[in-house]
Amino acid sequence: MMGLARLVDEADMRVLTAQLQSADSVALLRLAMNVFGLLFLWRVFGSHVSATVMIGWSVALIGAVAISALLIHRRKIGAGGLPQARDLRRHALTGLLHGLVWAACMTLFSRGEGAEHLVALWTLISCIMVCGAISYAATPLAAIAFLVPCIVGLSAMFDGETLLPLRALATSYALSLLVGCLIYARTFARQHSTTVQLAEQTEVVSLLLREYEQGASDWLWQTDALRRISGVSQRFAESVGMTPQALEGAPLVQVLAGAGWESGRFASSLHSLADHLKRRESFSNLALPVDVQGRTRWLELSASPRYDDNGNFQGFRGVGSDITVQRESADKIAQLARFDTLTGLPNRAHLRDALDQAMADTGNRRPGCAFLMLDLDRFKAINDSLGHQVGDQLLSQVAQRLRHVCGGAGFCGRIGGDEFGVVIARIDDDRAVARLSIAIIDALSAPYQIDQHVLHVGASVGSAVSPIDGHQSESIIRSADLALYRAKDEGGGVHCPYEPQLHAKAEERQRLEQALREALEKDQLHLLYQPVVDATSGVITGFEALARWTHPELGPIPPSKFVPVAEEARLIGPIGEWVLRTACREAMRWPAHIRVAVNVSAEQLHQSNFISAVINALAQSGLDARRLELEVTESVFMHEDDGALRVLDQLQAMGIQLSLDDFGTGYSSLGYLSRTRFNTIKIDRSFVVGAAHNTPENLAIIRAVVTLAESLGMSTTAEGVETATELDMVRRLGCKKVQGYYYGRPMLPQDAARLFPDSPAQAFAVG
Repeated sequence: MMGLARLVDEADMRVLTAQLQSADSVALLRLAMNVFGLLFLWRVFGSHVSATVMIGWSVALIGAVAISALLIHRRKIGAGGLPQARDLRRHALTGLLHGLVWAACMTLFSRGEGAEHLVALWTLISCIMVCGAISYAATPLAAIAFLVPCIVGLSAMFDGETLLPLRALATSYALSLLVGCLIYARTFARQHSTTVQLAEQTEVVSLLLREYEQGASDWLWQTDALRRISGVSQRFAESVGMTPQALEGAPLVQVLAGAGWESGRFASSLHSLADHLKRRESFSNLALPVDVQGRTRWLELSASPRYDDNGNFQGFRGVGSDITVQRESADKIAQLARFDTLTGLPNRAHLRDALDQAMADTGNRRPGCAFLMLDLDRFKAINDSLGHQVGDQLLSQVAQRLRHVCGGAGFCGRIGGDEFGVVIARIDDDRAVARLSIAIIDALSAPYQIDQHVLHVGASVGSAVSPIDGHQSESIIRSADLALYRAKDEGGGVHCPYEPQLHAKAEERQRLEQALREALEKDQLHLLYQPVVDATSGVITGFEALARWTHPELGPIPPSKFVPVAEEARLIGPIGEWVLRTACREAMRWPAHIRVAVNVSAEQLHQSNFISAVINALAQSGLDARRLELEVTESVFMHEDDGALRVLDQLQAMGIQLSLDDFGTGYSSLGYLSRTRFNTIKIDRSFVVGAAHNTPENLAIIRAVVTLAESLGMSTTAEGVETATELDMVRRLGCKKVQGYYYGRPMLPQDAARLFPDSPAQAFAVG
């Protein structure tokens, strides 16, 4: 850049050429400014400065200009037109000559002059320095050679104590110009270096594209300057369902738009493609829906504009691929993330988003929006007595009725289990919530025909209205939940709006919390173990430890009831430590290859002592860390911080296995699968049941999950396998392990130990 070192490579040569071309392009400006300065000095100072001085200085200026022009001419005709580093140094010499001439001007013409002439001289000198800075900006050595003498000359022009402030100001001004020149020169050199690198990369890309066109499975495409397709490849023609002859010369956008071209109704991504083509700018991975023989296919295009050696636009060239299969798979996974697979309704996360939007739209309007939380009455009894298959069919019919009743009045979704939610985006009158609630109860309470059974369930509804019952979606949902508990306490089949004095549910949870604290102290908790079996051989590979609580007066209390209380009361930590210690101790009674799986909540992972609790449980029992498997659900990833992810990484570094439970039933997102390396993905029973009934969506989802797990080096476990048909189905779909009533219900630890004979032979589960 400075011209003081030898040129190393072609990139240096190109930067040097650009510097000299930039300097030459403004040489005329420099000449014009020097001529103007000469005329100005003769006009202003001709009668004040001796003729000898004026003539001598004028000859020096003309000589400096002549030398500069001569060096430029010699450089252009010498060495075949190729610049050398010495050319920068010679250019700097001309800058030095000009700087010395104008420094002499400041010294000679400022002596004994009055303020008026001094101002005139400074005005001229400032213009000369600006012009010089502009003309030498791309060549920093010349800029330094020109401005440094000028700075010295300023000291002579503003000599004397009374002119000291002016000298400081003028010197600062000149130094600013010098710094600006250096900054510009550095930026100039970087930009041209980048241009050189881009040119080299373009050549490499062109080579790769040629190789790609010959051997890749995708295809290349190109257009001419009028955006018409040219050089059509066979694969491109097949992708859009046309012949190469029909495509040649056809407008690209019109071909991709298909039947929508005439009406102007086509995808927004096609508008984006047209904009890129119009602005002649590169684009990549642009997904476009294309109608091919009545079926929508997805094409992904990338391209860059092409120019000839003279800079004339030649059209676009790029690569394309058919991503229909990937797009359909992604859509299914996206459906999994936002919708409940069993019922097809929006899931909890989707429902929450709808409530957030409704509250944002209504603001502080009274009444604004409403949220209904409903729960089926007597559903558990039906599910337990007739099985999960009947229960799932019942939930599907409930979803159909709920969707029909809500219609355009509300946005309905499944929260989980037999709980559903409805968002009323805008309340038109005070009775709207009550009317819809009663309509829902009546519709869901009508008899259901499932197989040979006529089933009767009811529904209870709790409601909350914003902003009266809360200013955030979380508080509205909590208020509706409290109202629902009141409706259940009143016997079900009714609608209860939220009221501030609702205490029944809070009191019940308080009693349950107190009883749970006593259960820890009085050893009322125990563990059951459900086998996890190899899908192919039927060999037991491990057990899942399930916490159970039997209260002396209340009887068995299900985990679905006491676990949320434990998390809210911050009892999940001590309960979790007890489960870990007990499960590890019991696992030591099994063969050395049998694992034990323990469920871990999101609350536990966010506790500071969780890692130490796991280490202590392993140390006290003597269990190998590789035999411990910790199961987490997707709710772990709902927190914004990465604390839980760091804990999971530490656990896996210790050799502990990680399992992702209930995949797809809650807050599904593929993002965390790339951030945390799970050993196993557990496929929820709802998918297994649907796939056993040959439901295409469930079959596709299980295949997608199995394929995803295998590509990430993970195993899969199918949960809730209860029949031979379901077992055969999950085997065919590639699930590695199964768990469910078909192989064994949750059992006491002594029963689990009896499954293993005293001999070293493998233990097999008994269906």
